[in-house]
Amino acid sequence: MELSNVMNAKGYAPKSIVNYLREMRYLFAHFHDQHPRDLVHKDLVGYLNFVKREHGVGRDKCRLFAAAASFFYKHIFRTPLVFASELYPRKEFRLPEILSQEQVIHLLESIKNPKHKLVIGLFYGTGMRLGELCGLKMECIDRKNFQIKIEGGKGNKDRFTLLPKHLLPEMEAYYRHYRPKIYLFEGHKLGLPHNERSIQDAVRKAMKDSGLERFGFSSHSLRHSFATHLLDQGNDIHTIKELLGHSKIETTMIYLHLQQKKRAALCSPLDFLLNTNE
Repeated sequence: MELSNVMNAKGYAPKSIVNYLREMRYLFAHFHDQHPRDLVHKDLVGYLNFVKREHGVGRDKCRLFAAAASFFYKHIFRTPLVFASELYPRKEFRLPEILSQEQVIHLLESIKNPKHKLVIGLFYGTGMRLGELCGLKMECIDRKNFQIKIEGGKGNKDRFTLLPKHLLPEMEAYYRHYRPKIYLFEGHKLGLPHNERSIQDAVRKAMKDSGLERFGFSSHSLRHSFATHLLDQGNDIHTIKELLGHSKIETTMIYLHLQQKKRAALCSPLDFLLNTNE
């Protein structure tokens, strides 16, 4: 499809290309009796309202469709489109779920499978996203300087994050056993990375075996925990922003709300002292 060729030429990530193509296929299937060139802005707004009403899609899904449609019509038919933000459902503000430090220790101690333990350790110890961990290449792991280069992260941007020293022995044992060539976690086909579902399954199994499954924690919860615990240690929020690969500081600021939530649960030492003497 011409759309994928244009996106490839502009350096879009493979996942973004797949998402954009999917959204356009849904749109064209909805207007199956019309040529895409004949659709006007009103038609696309009507379709967006339809999927919100009939399928209950959220803000992120609406924004994805708007981005895909805008890109398609701008670059394929040379017709610029603008979707008003009022068309998207209001974003719900929800604090991310994080593990306590005690829960992280319990989780790591509960894992019997060395490969799964390395997966969990990397999610929590580096703050990587699921797709970034799956695509992590051996050449990007700098054991000398304790850092990892993440290539083509969200927004197709490269960045560096931390490599925990405590993971090095487990990583060495993993190298000796699996002998990865290109990617740290390789799939069944030579030279290809592990698929995301397999890594997600490893995280789910670890949560289940540790008894933490009931909290609904995921690989992204470990990323949130990485950021929150760094902030708890007194690290600068701008540094954390760079480690996470956020494009806007406002995205990273959500972890400050988690700190405020913790502070709200604190008891003043004076109250604690007087309460114990009552």
